[in-house]
Amino acid sequence: MSAYSDLLKTPGVARIISAQLTARFPFGMLSLAFLLHIEQQTGSYGSAGLVLAATSIGQAIAGPLTSRLMGVWGMRRVIAVTIAVCAAAVTAIALLPLTVPWYMAVGALAGLSMPPIQPAVRTIYPKMVNSRQLTPLFSLDATAQEIIWVVGPVVTTFIATQISTVWGILTAVIFLVGGGLWFLSSPELGRVRIPRSKRRFGTVLRRPPVMLATVVGFLLIGACAAIEAGVVAVFGHGGAGAGIVLAIFSIGSIAGGLSFGHIAIGPWASARRMFIVFVGTAAATIGLVAMEGSEFLWLSVTLFVAGVGIAPALAVLFAMVSASVKFSDTAEAYGWVGTGQLIGAALGSAAAGLLIDTNGPVGAFWAASAFALVGFIVPVVGKRWHPDLRGRDASPIPDTEPVPVQPS
Repeated sequence: MSAYSDLLKTPGVARIISAQLTARFPFGMLSLAFLLHIEQQTGSYGSAGLVLAATSIGQAIAGPLTSRLMGVWGMRRVIAVTIAVCAAAVTAIALLPLTVPWYMAVGALAGLSMPPIQPAVRTIYPKMVNSRQLTPLFSLDATAQEIIWVVGPVVTTFIATQISTVWGILTAVIFLVGGGLWFLSSPELGRVRIPRSKRRFGTVLRRPPVMLATVVGFLLIGACAAIEAGVVAVFGHGGAGAGIVLAIFSIGSIAGGLSFGHIAIGPWASARRMFIVFVGTAAATIGLVAMEGSEFLWLSVTLFVAGVGIAPALAVLFAMVSASVKFSDTAEAYGWVGTGQLIGAALGSAAAGLLIDTNGPVGAFWAASAFALVGFIVPVVGKRWHPDLRGRDASPIPDTEPVPVQPS
């Protein structure tokens, strides 16, 4: 804890973590909020899944593209424009009586305009702390990020079930605009200039650690999203059980991040953390069938276990990307990783929704277990591409250019 305490005393660190966390909070709310709202409007989880799939396509296109544009137009301009467009599109989904094709079209626009706040802040971090503090900072950030991916759905569930699904979505818009303005006011956005990358768009994905982090992040967040949809389906729209279970899931993740975030990152780090997620998720799936009548207690215990692996796994992904690319490529690299996570959230919810329609709540946990299992297998198979950061600096590789020499 002393390492985290020292980090938070570093000028600007606590402020920028809080600002970016607030601005990104809707990213953990919108998949579930859309799922609940559109299912209520259409009566079909499958229709909601189609809208989430359209949103994910927009995110897939936009994530690395808008991140790279920050090196051309600057961080503030790109983030401000995308916040405005995204807020308008999400508000339209909440308030307008649309048909499913129109929901899909507006959802795609919302995905296309998701602000690249995560790539921006990941690029800023190495300029705010020394090399010794960078890995703990990624761990602290990953732990805080659990408020987005796990607590966000808890907030969405409570608001959507106790007030209305419309306010579940509009609450995300309030966080998006308010948090976005707070983040845009951060002086670091003016001090840190992302160099224009000299490589072609997408080239950074040829670096195996970046591709590995993108795929594992997609599978990890896909598992989380499927779990969230499954928990809501188990307890229904009217009670507080879903929110409490998801809160316990969140507590497990935060506990794991604070307890294990300081552990040195070796080549097996991702696989070990994903195995914890898989074991907890698989146990939840088995118990949901075998422990009928005790769903609340069983899911609380098993999802706490699954949560323990989440924040430590995310910290590993951030550090391995940072240590593997040049500074001018960091924003685009994190754009691809962020896109993987966002697509995972949307497709995890979509797959869960389709399986809930055909198999009941357990179908969502089948999907979550499959995501988590593949998320464990991938880093095992890709171990040779996983950086060994034990005793190494996780800062990005410096950009170097020829220095002109005047003839004597």
